Amino acid sequence: MPKKFSFIGKFTKKNIEEVPADKPIVYRIKGSSGDYVGIAKKGRVPERLKEHLPGAKDATPGAKSFSIKQMSSLESAEKEEKRIIKNEHPKYNEQE
Repeated sequence: MPKKFSFIGKFTKKNIEEVPADKPIVYRIKGSSGDYVGIAKKGRVPERLKEHLPGAKDATPGAKSFSIKQMSSLESAEKEEKRIIKNEHPKYNEQE
């Protein structure tokens, strides 16, 4: 059974910088009109999350809060991301 998301809190630069970067993660950004689910590689966690802040290249509209799930490998993070997208259809993820 997949691990549950660990709640982090408000989607701010300060909170992003507190996220551990020692393992790959699956993250969920909750916005006022929908969610986005993604992954970040080990060592690149804060940088990837910051790419979703307002004004950034992959900004998530209305981002209010976020949560993360640390994974044991990039492969397991990719599988979990695909599973969530398939089952939950987050608004800001491309649907296949």
